[in-house]
Amino acid sequence: MSVLVVIPARYASSRYPGKPLVPLRGSGGVARSLIERSWLAARAVSGVDRVVVATDDDRIRAAGEGFGAEVVMTSSDCVNGTERCAEAHAALGGGFDIVVNLQGDAPLTPHWFIEDLVAELRAAPDAGLATPVLRCDGAALNGFLADRKAGRVGGTTAVFGADHGALYFSKEVIPFTSRPYDDAEETPVFHHVGVYAYRPDALAAYPGWTVGPLEQLEGLEQLRFLENGRKVLCVEVEARGRQFWELNNPEDVPRLERMMAEIGLD
Repeated sequence: MSVLVVIPARYASSRYPGKPLVPLRGSGGVARSLIERSWLAARAVSGVDRVVVATDDDRIRAAGEGFGAEVVMTSSDCVNGTERCAEAHAALGGGFDIVVNLQGDAPLTPHWFIEDLVAELRAAPDAGLATPVLRCDGAALNGFLADRKAGRVGGTTAVFGADHGALYFSKEVIPFTSRPYDDAEETPVFHHVGVYAYRPDALAAYPGWTVGPLEQLEGLEQLRFLENGRKVLCVEVEARGRQFWELNNPEDVPRLERMMAEIGLD
């Protein structure tokens, strides 16, 4: 099965304009842009046939081509990464068996998350896409609950059935749990990690579906699949002691640089 990794990237982020071009220094002091580090992360995944950056901005295109990436220009009308992946796959002429969306602000995504996604999607012909979930320990859950108590939106959580088909994703903490957990204790809450592996038919159908009320309320693109009856496979992954974080705000830069230093990422 051929695998395409698409890295959607846009310049006009409302929270952090120009984010894909922000430099991040690795353990050796080398500064590389966020989009280059995301591209390098994609290239470290085994079993991938092609990696492309998908953007609507000439500055990102120039940067990507400058470090050797293949860049696909997409429309500025794409409202999220899934729509941009669908457009990029179509622009390449299709033909891939699995399309992976590695978001351009998540360069520390462990390669085994994506490898596990692809393997599980291959084994589940009834699923339109697969996405990773990570069981929260008490420290992570308590952090999510503290965020919500303070009026902040923390991580996205997921609930799924016995077949690991997603039932719902939310920026609230689900399922409800009434008791406190020790920091190292296993909890029933799963953190959703924003990486997706799609079957081409589900991906191609996605832009034609109307944005439903759940997607609109939660601001979560994957809910459009559930609202249109497509099975979303939740794949439980293991962090293996690895820290990872998305770059959402300027204050996240030093956090990511510390994490890169800890794992010796140049």
